Amino acid sequence: MNTVKSLAKKIRIHAVNMTSSGRSSHIGSVLSIADILAVLYGEILKKDPSNPAWELRDRFILSKGHSGAGVYAALAESGYFSIDKLKTHYQDGSDLSGHVSHKGIPGVEFSTGSLGHGLPVGVGMALASKIDKKNHRVFVLMSDGECDEGSNWEAFLFAPHHKLSNLTVIIDYNNLQSIKSIDETLSLQPFADKLEAFGWRVHEVDGHNHIALASVLGLEEDPKGRPTVIIAMTTKGKGVSFMENNVLWHYRSPLGEEYDAAIKELKEK
Repeated sequence: MNTVKSLAKKIRIHAVNMTSSGRSSHIGSVLSIADILAVLYGEILKKDPSNPAWELRDRFILSKGHSGAGVYAALAESGYFSIDKLKTHYQDGSDLSGHVSHKGIPGVEFSTGSLGHGLPVGVGMALASKIDKKNHRVFVLMSDGECDEGSNWEAFLFAPHHKLSNLTVIIDYNNLQSIKSIDETLSLQPFADKLEAFGWRVHEVDGHNHIALASVLGLEEDPKGRPTVIIAMTTKGKGVSFMENNVLWHYRSPLGEEYDAAIKELKEK
């Protein structure tokens, strides 16, 4: 777990640097999922950075594509491309766009940003894997606010019907959307009960607890054929005290004294 802890810290520091230098947004959303990404890339995903198109690799889709800086950082730290490349994030002419893109970026399966697209595509990948009798798994990381999208609920119905036990969905439940809380915008509750009623195997965990995350992400496929959904309870802006649970950091870039304070706090953890 020390490797995962170190990776999560590096993802957070890279993300603050990237969003500051590029004057981009969504640092709160990246910090929210840093621990999930660290466990996935540090322990769970079957991958080969030297051969990103390896047929037997697990597929990972970041459906909440606005948090792409976190995935880019995880990929660089995993050896898919140079860490120096992160300095080009959101710069003119860079292929490290603000919303995660697969174009020219090894390790990214699918470009996202329009919410509600990642899960349907992930469901399609999981179905194709079943049809082709392949053994790789498909992981999709979504946001809680993204679950307002109707396309996701079609996918939530489709996956259990087709017994896509090779599909694992992680929902980053930080309870903040772009402007207000989930409960104020469009309540999802009783969320776990709804997903169970749709036929999913549901787990609720602390989305910042590496041991708990590894335990549920590493589960064997459900013998009943159910896909798995993990509701990861997280804190938006996790790791930087003045960003935590603050909707302002959905759009604000860390600059000047705020940048210095954020980096100092993260390096001291």
